[in-house]
Amino acid sequence: MTREGDGAVRAARGRPRSAAADRAIIGAALRLLERGAGVGALSMEGIAREAGVGKATVYRRWPGRDELLLDVMRALDEPPVEVRGRCVREDLVEILEGLRRKGLAKRDSALLRTMMSHFHSHPRLWREYRDTVIRARRETLHAVLRRGAAEGVIRADLDVELLGELFTGPLLSRALLHEWRELPEGLAEQIVDGVLDGARPRG
Repeated sequence: MTREGDGAVRAARGRPRSAAADRAIIGAALRLLERGAGVGALSMEGIAREAGVGKATVYRRWPGRDELLLDVMRALDEPPVEVRGRCVREDLVEILEGLRRKGLAKRDSALLRTMMSHFHSHPRLWREYRDTVIRARRETLHAVLRRGAAEGVIRADLDVELLGELFTGPLLSRALLHEWRELPEGLAEQIVDGVLDGARPRG
């Protein structure tokens, strides 16, 4: 026999997550970090207090701190580039320009640098970030390169993954390894034109 309250319980469990609560919790974590709280010192309880919600509300959304930190990092990150698909060169420039802006943001934001450092020092967290955010961006780039090969803009015998690294390598090198090097406007176009020149079909 079904009890009268069972339907209400099922409805409550099936209720969609509140986007406002999600934003409040992520915003609370960011505020704590901006005030100088170390990433390692963040707790789910402290974030719940700062957000003005119950601890259970946080745990219903994220099973642990690492999962929450992934969404905090995504909130700090540049949104993914949506290529228009009209021109291979223009799409490549848009993708690389997004990387350039991300590199500049990292240099300007102590909080973003702190988060990146924390992720790099925690292999499981970095792997999750790499397998979601970074992989999606890489697949967008590879799709454009495959389209370029199909359209005859790029040689079909070139390895897509290696070619992708030729495009992104200079920007990543300046952003992550040589932070004293400039990331000027027009750099994305210079890289794309240089690599495309060498990747065009021969003859």
